[in-house]
Amino acid sequence: MLYCEIGDIVFCKEALFNDGGIPDLPEDALLARAGTRGVIVQTGVIEADERQAIFLVRFEGEDGLLGGPVGCLPDELIQSEAEAAILRQQAV
Repeated sequence: MLYCEIGDIVFCKEALFNDGGIPDLPEDALLARAGTRGVIVQTGVIEADERQAIFLVRFEGEDGLLGGPVGCLPDELIQSEAEAAILRQQAV
């Protein structure tokens, strides 16, 4: 289980795509590639199931700037920089 607090650094475990939750982007737009570094900006639970944690993460873009917040489930994130480096290499 992933335990994170606001300000913690995390990495995408897999490529994340817009599921329609971000209205300013096309549906299925790539939000972050596997292994991309991000920072937790908010934590909470899913309204429909308060046992399910959710994290708002701002991921680094190719330009090094943080993008807008993305809602992520714990199983979509890792905290290991070494594992993230492997994921980035596999994605190339």
